Amino acid sequence: MKGRQLLIAGNWKMNLTPKESAELAGAVLSGLPEKSEDADVVLAPTSLALCDVVETVGDAAVGVAGQDMNAEPSGAFTGDIAAPMLRAAGAGWVILGHSERRQYNGETDAGVAVKARAALRAGLLPILCVGETLEEREAGRALEVVLGQVDGVLASLGEEDLELITLAYEPVWAIGTGKVASVEQAQEVHGAIREHLTKRHGQAVADVIRILYGGSVKPDNVVGLMGQPDIDGALVGGASLKADSFLALIPPFPAS
Repeated sequence: MKGRQLLIAGNWKMNLTPKESAELAGAVLSGLPEKSEDADVVLAPTSLALCDVVETVGDAAVGVAGQDMNAEPSGAFTGDIAAPMLRAAGAGWVILGHSERRQYNGETDAGVAVKARAALRAGLLPILCVGETLEEREAGRALEVVLGQVDGVLASLGEEDLELITLAYEPVWAIGTGKVASVEQAQEVHGAIREHLTKRHGQAVADVIRILYGGSVKPDNVVGLMGQPDIDGALVGGASLKADSFLALIPPFPAS
């Protein structure tokens, strides 16, 4: 491929009870033996269901992620969950800076950077999200916005940390809307991110960082997207809530 293993991550958002989450995780596991080992798989249930999913996954080669976390290790932050808590519950990954968190909870690049440091200290692998709004794209500012976000979320990470992070490009206008960036649009942004990483951090770092695409990824568009040289996987929302549609996003892909 490109020297970087595909990563397919299912973000279940605010869906499914703990029992339903465990059942979905079990259904995904049942289908994985028919899939290639050339892709990493991560499931991101709600915090309430995280332990159930971890128990269901067991020793299988499937990662479990938190959907967010507080940067502090503990304290008076009602309703939040800390990185050490996620790690103790069995999570190995965490999604940070998702556009919904930015939109509804006021997340900023600087805040995501602080969380990324805290996640790495706790032994979690962060998936850092970036992406432009429809207004920003129509104004011709997509690359400016996205590359600025990349610099922002990576601002305080050391070079040794960069090899542990994953980026996820999510055009905000394509999340949950049924719209999807064209293969050309997605590759243009992914390629620009890779080039930017090369200029800022060197070829070796840029070559190892995986950049996922997120935004209405489905079985009918996954082949074209995953075939691009700078798209290294997918951060999947709606299609991850059913085992069949999620498994169809993991190679080998069903014949069209």
